[in-house]
Amino acid sequence: MDAPTIHNEQMRFHVAGQRSGAGFAAVDVATLRPALLAPYRNLGRLRHDYPVVLPEAPGPDGCVLPLATVIGRLAAELAPRGVEGERLRRHLLRLEAELRQMVGEGAQGHLAELWPLALARLPQGQGSDDDTARRVLAQAAESLKIDGELAPCDAALPARLLTNAWRQAQVDKSRGFHRVVDALMRKLSDIRRAAWVHSKAGMQADALRAGVGGRHGELFDFAAMSRLVARRAPADELPAARRQRIEWALAVLARQSFWPDGRAADPLPAGFVFDNCAAAMEAFRERLPAAVELLKAIAIGELEAAGRYVEAEHDAVFARYDMQSLTADDFALLPDSLVCIPADRTSAPENMGLLEMLSSGMPAKVLVPVGDLMDEAALGTGRFAFGVRGARLATTAMGLGGMFVLQCTSAGLPAQKARLARGMSCRGPALFAVYAGSPAPAGGIAPYLGAAAAAESRALPTFCYDAAAGANWAARFTLAGNRQPEDDWPVEPFEYADDQLQRVVQPLAFTYADFALTDARHAAHFAPVPRDRWHEGMLPVADWLRLPEEEAATRLPYVLAVDGQERAHRVLVDARLMKATRERLLLWHRLQEHAGIHDSHAERLLAQERARHAAAAQAAAANDAVVPAAAGVPAAAALATAAAEDPAAAPPSDEPWIETARCPSCNECQLVNPRMFAYNENKQAVIKDASAGTYRDLVEAAESCQVAIIHPGKPRNPAEPGLAELVERAKPFL
Repeated sequence: MDAPTIHNEQMRFHVAGQRSGAGFAAVDVATLRPALLAPYRNLGRLRHDYPVVLPEAPGPDGCVLPLATVIGRLAAELAPRGVEGERLRRHLLRLEAELRQMVGEGAQGHLAELWPLALARLPQGQGSDDDTARRVLAQAAESLKIDGELAPCDAALPARLLTNAWRQAQVDKSRGFHRVVDALMRKLSDIRRAAWVHSKAGMQADALRAGVGGRHGELFDFAAMSRLVARRAPADELPAARRQRIEWALAVLARQSFWPDGRAADPLPAGFVFDNCAAAMEAFRERLPAAVELLKAIAIGELEAAGRYVEAEHDAVFARYDMQSLTADDFALLPDSLVCIPADRTSAPENMGLLEMLSSGMPAKVLVPVGDLMDEAALGTGRFAFGVRGARLATTAMGLGGMFVLQCTSAGLPAQKARLARGMSCRGPALFAVYAGSPAPAGGIAPYLGAAAAAESRALPTFCYDAAAGANWAARFTLAGNRQPEDDWPVEPFEYADDQLQRVVQPLAFTYADFALTDARHAAHFAPVPRDRWHEGMLPVADWLRLPEEEAATRLPYVLAVDGQERAHRVLVDARLMKATRERLLLWHRLQEHAGIHDSHAERLLAQERARHAAAAQAAAANDAVVPAAAGVPAAAALATAAAEDPAAAPPSDEPWIETARCPSCNECQLVNPRMFAYNENKQAVIKDASAGTYRDLVEAAESCQVAIIHPGKPRNPAEPGLAELVERAKPFL
């Protein structure tokens, strides 16, 4: 096919980044936003996960709860069903919008504090129904079942939210520590007291009188009683060595400084929150001798309380008890350090030891704010504290093993609260890599939207790796939290009006290049093209990436963007950004393989198995063909008659078809789409209605078929999302 004509100045921009000539529109790139983000200019009118409530006390809602969820629960609880409750529900939604606007304007405080202020800002209605609704809402503020700081999605949110999650985890650990230690101290004290009671000192007259109590003290001659019972009593029932061990353990447990007393108003430990790795490691080293002593006392105390301490065996063990003897289970009783690295200090010298700290097993929970997701620095320049760029830090840490790793954006933190709690309570180190949005958003992109765009575009995919969750990748790793994780890019329909004001629906992929357009710092990588200079040589970024290298060199990639007046623009992307986009796609493919999606090993084995089945089927068909022709009927005519009598043997075409005669009745296809697939009278699969589903249904049914007899044919709907990838997956079955 002949290459289309491309304007030289446009190709020059794509290759070298030089924007000059008549091939470009006089549009400020910083005012544009990706077309798929056009409907979200005013987030205040939309219900989403922010602002959030950060409850201080542990509870069933965890460390974070969206305000929309709080309002939804109140509506279900207070508003009657049907028309009667509609007015109250509307008031609740207006109150939610008012709270969202107040927080966006900078208001700070707990939900219970901001609630009456927002209620006062609502316009006064007319009629008794409005007055009643306002009274109900005012009373609801006094009886909120959940309260906490109301926080927006801004740059400070990740540290605030993770600090709250850490606080809740430490409260639980404090309770667990005191349950163990308080019970152990009671048992050791009981052993010591019981030994004293049975000793000569415990059988003196004054001790016996104190044991009986003052009420009956005049009824007994305690001096005579003491002479009788103390005659053969030992001076001390406990051997000297055991008494020394028990009293030492009790003294160490009583003076421990890691956890406040269980009756303290604040059960949280002091001095365990840091803003850099060096300070956290130094404090850990300073506390290590005290930690060894405390954990040694607990170990000895538990053996003594159970009566299982054997001096010949255990004395030598505890004589060599030091930091090398401690395990993750031992450290699980002690507070975890929390390190929240400021966004402007990730490259600082004091954070150079992050990976060393994590790989050492130190029980630290570390928040690293991921900064610029564009790799602008040239090879060998710049200094990166972690030895890797922020966007790849989580995957590098995951490769070290033995820890918990969560990567996500601030927009996705509320949805990841269960994994946040798991990471904060895990026995060992945990890394949380969070992107909170660009400091220089383009096109008025809100921080929440910019962070969400990073996850959507695979710039910073959401994933979780939990080394303690199981023995294999299937148990340890998940991509939950990403939309359309089986595809290269999420695809959404984009609706617009053409020059004739006709409605057009176009599927658009949201790529890494689209995300880069949301950051004004990367404007130099884009060049808007006026509509009269559009041509067939321009391709959307996702389509351009699928071209062979030789053909891609004759095309120009672009993203579709809109300006402040909702006018669509094609924006060319330079080669440097396209290289970064391709690299992001390769990183995404690696994560997909970790999650078992498009696993290359599994696909290779599947292809081999299909080839084996196909060869077996061809051999069987050849054997069936070698049969005697009917009397007086030529062999060719007999074969033609057989083909006519067996519709399943029809040759493939653009229409989907099934080799029904080979169907093993496994029911896999009907599980995909029961309206498209059905059984005939022999309980073998046929295509009931090819239009009752999508091409994706046909391809997935073909992939799940145990004997590979489903042939998807060609797609009917050219606008179906992810079609190119589906066509590629369908090739083995055509």
